[in-house]
Amino acid sequence: MELRKELPEIFEEFAEARRNGFMLAKDLKEKNVPMVGTFCTYMPQELPLAMGAAVVSLCATSDETIGEAEKDLPRNLCPLIKSSYGFGKTDKCPYFYFSDIVVGETTCDGKKKMYEYMGEYKDVHVMQLPNTQIGQDSFNLWKNEIIKLKDILEEKFDTKITEDHIKSAINLKNRERTALKNFYALGKLDPPAITGGDILKVLYGSTFKFDREQSIKEVEALTQKITEEYNEGKVLERKPRILITGCPIGGVTEKVVKAIEDNGANVVFFENCMGAKAIEDLVSEEKEDVYEALAEKYLSIGCSCMTPNDNRIKMLDRAIDEYKVDGVVDVILQACHTYAIETLNIKRFVNGSKDIPYMSIETDYSTSDIGQLNTRMAAFVEMI
Repeated sequence: MELRKELPEIFEEFAEARRNGFMLAKDLKEKNVPMVGTFCTYMPQELPLAMGAAVVSLCATSDETIGEAEKDLPRNLCPLIKSSYGFGKTDKCPYFYFSDIVVGETTCDGKKKMYEYMGEYKDVHVMQLPNTQIGQDSFNLWKNEIIKLKDILEEKFDTKITEDHIKSAINLKNRERTALKNFYALGKLDPPAITGGDILKVLYGSTFKFDREQSIKEVEALTQKITEEYNEGKVLERKPRILITGCPIGGVTEKVVKAIEDNGANVVFFENCMGAKAIEDLVSEEKEDVYEALAEKYLSIGCSCMTPNDNRIKMLDRAIDEYKVDGVVDVILQACHTYAIETLNIKRFVNGSKDIPYMSIETDYSTSDIGQLNTRMAAFVEMI
């Protein structure tokens, strides 16, 4: 990516990263580079990176394979779970096809049971998460799961993952997170410099970049270019500022972002897994025990699978103030019970403690509710 390109072209390059990465994945496999597929931000990417493997987010954001998945799984299951399984079953996701191993996690009962069936199509290792972030027992369990993953990878690929290699991978991932944090922090600008749709393109697209060093340079250059153009007066119209929280967002669920921005508002912050939830906190590079450092960072992720989920509230509290948020939209995938139940707690916090409007949206991976989304978002923005 060259700085001479105009911003819309650069954003589209990130938007196309998933599709363009298919050939890169094929090239890596032809060079015998190990590939580890993952679905969740709890998976510590530093471990496969420490052994020189490529890490890729697997396809799970469209309804393309849900019909095939429903032949084996219940229809009233979360679309993310059905999509994940369907792409694995049908081999319509090249990243799944090229992955040597898939690392899952017990973030919900539906996923952990689905992984049993996915294991029929691919080597799957499931990391056992504690149900709470509180207490030494939970920390020890997760630290041991991280060490177990290291052992699994070493055995699978007949390699040795040294602590020095892990420290180098921690530094690499921290620099990547810092570059992305500095990019999405452009959302603090008022009036905005870029749309929420463009922020999401970069965050989503960056998960399909295999050359981490090059990706860091691209994101840093993009941030610099946007900042320079903003200082030259290239700004967007000041509109109500929206924060999106809730379930993972990307792919088809970008329809929510589009509905918000088509109806008179700007999305300035994404708390979801694709956004700050995974990126905001770094892994400590000061701790002597690398496994403690990794466990500390990853266990602090504010996911609704944790009870209680205080870290989600803490991040929302900080982001609403720093990004001058006027309203919060909570995106819930159908049948995602933990996030659905947690909407009451989030609504109480947003309406009460922060005294700003809140709305929850339940959706799936179809396009059938786009009209309803537009109607609801128009009313929400008008209320603000």
